[in-house]
Amino acid sequence: MNDADQKVRVAQLSCGPEHSGVQKEIDEAAAAVNAEMFFPDVTLKDVKKAYKEFGLEARSADLKLAIARAKALVDGSVEADAVFIATCFRCSEAAIVRNELRRYIHNNSTLPVVSYSFTERTTSGTLLTRMEALTTIAKRRALLAREKQVGITLGIDSGSATTKAVIMKDNEIVGTGWTPTTEVLKSADIVVNDALTMAGLKMSDIQAIGTTGYGRYLIGEKMKADIIQEELTVNSKGAVYLADRQHGEATVIDIGGMDNKAISVQDGIPGTFTMGGICAGASGRFLEMTSKRLGVDITELGPLAMKGLSKEVPMNSYCIVFGTQSLVNALAEGHSKENVAAAACRSVAEQVFEQQLQEVDIKEPVIMVGGTSLIAGLVNEMGRLLQTEVVVPPYSQYIGSVGSALLASGFIDEKKKGE
Repeated sequence: MNDADQKVRVAQLSCGPEHSGVQKEIDEAAAAVNAEMFFPDVTLKDVKKAYKEFGLEARSADLKLAIARAKALVDGSVEADAVFIATCFRCSEAAIVRNELRRYIHNNSTLPVVSYSFTERTTSGTLLTRMEALTTIAKRRALLAREKQVGITLGIDSGSATTKAVIMKDNEIVGTGWTPTTEVLKSADIVVNDALTMAGLKMSDIQAIGTTGYGRYLIGEKMKADIIQEELTVNSKGAVYLADRQHGEATVIDIGGMDNKAISVQDGIPGTFTMGGICAGASGRFLEMTSKRLGVDITELGPLAMKGLSKEVPMNSYCIVFGTQSLVNALAEGHSKENVAAAACRSVAEQVFEQQLQEVDIKEPVIMVGGTSLIAGLVNEMGRLLQTEVVVPPYSQYIGSVGSALLASGFIDEKKKGE
């Protein structure tokens, strides 16, 4: 799709959102990113045939219908730009079907897919980033296929915990900036100035700008950014770029301060992805709290954990409250700081595996990015859990900024034509 004004058609495969009131939220999220939801048309004969061929037991009529709709998409009898699979998180049967449909579509088509387990409290705001990512992949595949940065570009990532900036010049990182996120615009000014100083450049030298993260719209509007993009596509692109794995399969894991992302990537383009987290106990926040409890800086937590034995300490970070209790109990029982640090890293890795990594197919190489990728103990525990060596590329903590700067370079020629 080349026409930016044309709506992206997202096929919906679901069970229950219309009964829980969530369908209205799904439609609102889609409309906000110029997409339209539709239910693929199938006949009763199609449903019976697809259900029999798929070989997966399901009692729900809606789930049987979802299976037939998935087959119609894969067979090409129904055309779509992307697929959204949604089922209630309380239903184990739906979870199995949702996961199998996601894998089936991903393995047998080029359609971008996101799956989501909703509750009656799911809002359009919760779904917005996922819908935005789906439309981006559908509309901007050529841009996402970009493998080299050209010219001088600036990428800004306004995250929940930190704000980062990167300046790239002819496929090289020449300036970086990093600061805790306080006031969104103020933090952005700080990191941009730091990056410009390091690069020895002026703002007038910048040819294109990209923004991502929670504050992307506010910063993008102020700086007249060329591309304002959600972090799922930006981070996956930045990850495979920095890891030099832009061809073939890869899995990107980003454990952030507020939410986590797991993305299956094929030739530099996201295929399936998930984001979120049930509690901050499965995020970087828990590791920050752990370092404070242990009386060490967050930068020391990784090396400390590498000296410990994670299985020596029981740890529950499913909820940050229970996680705190586990930390207090472990220290009160006399466990070493090393073992407690290792256990905290293991607990976060386990929760990310259970909450996010079940929703994507893990393909090697596994690439970890974001600030938590610098915590060696967490990377080590994730590698043990997945039974593979986890890749942490250079500048991994600047992943969103790098991805933004890389994609922004695709707009330089367009700007020159308009001058």
